[in-house]
Amino acid sequence: MSFQEMIRSTNTCRYYKPDPVEPAVIARVLDAARFAPSGGNRQPLRILVVRNKANKLALRDMYLPIWNNYMAGIREGSVRLGGRPAMLESADHFAQHMEEIPVLLLVCARLADVHPTDTELGRLSIVGGASVYPAVQNMILAARHEGLGTALTTLHCALEPQIKPMFNIPEDVSLAAVVMMGWPEKPFPKRLSRRPLAEMVFDESFDQPFAAAADPG
Repeated sequence: MSFQEMIRSTNTCRYYKPDPVEPAVIARVLDAARFAPSGGNRQPLRILVVRNKANKLALRDMYLPIWNNYMAGIREGSVRLGGRPAMLESADHFAQHMEEIPVLLLVCARLADVHPTDTELGRLSIVGGASVYPAVQNMILAARHEGLGTALTTLHCALEPQIKPMFNIPEDVSLAAVVMMGWPEKPFPKRLSRRPLAEMVFDESFDQPFAAAADPG
């Protein structure tokens, strides 16, 4: 599989086989995270592997109230859904059956090693994630290379104060995401549906289209 084929077919997996993932395979996937860039090469990433059924059930039960509120917002129209309505059904299945997914990865970061440069701009800070989420994407692509499906979620992050004592997460380490991982029940798609490149890329100024984006090949 070429790199372009890989990135164009790595979807959010919401249906998983019950088969376990061998520890050696998990280690290979997580090893890819080490080679992602981070600000000042401070490498803040810390990852907790969760496979115990009771722990996964606890995480599911914490997730569902937030998810159910999110679902209600979508149905009422107060929350925007960037996809087909069928996606909502599969996402709900994913939430309701989270404990059946073989591996849950709690992706954390040591905040002292994260240095966001945009905290004084009077808007939501974005930069801090640059030292965390590239590593997550490395993991997701490494999992795809192994034939594993993944799903990146962040709703658990709102429950950090409750989750940290459950897993003895140190005070100076924060939860950045949870990545679900396992063998996919359904085949990977041939190609993901995404916004055209021409709608995303501009030339020197936002009122000037980047001509080559119309046909990237």
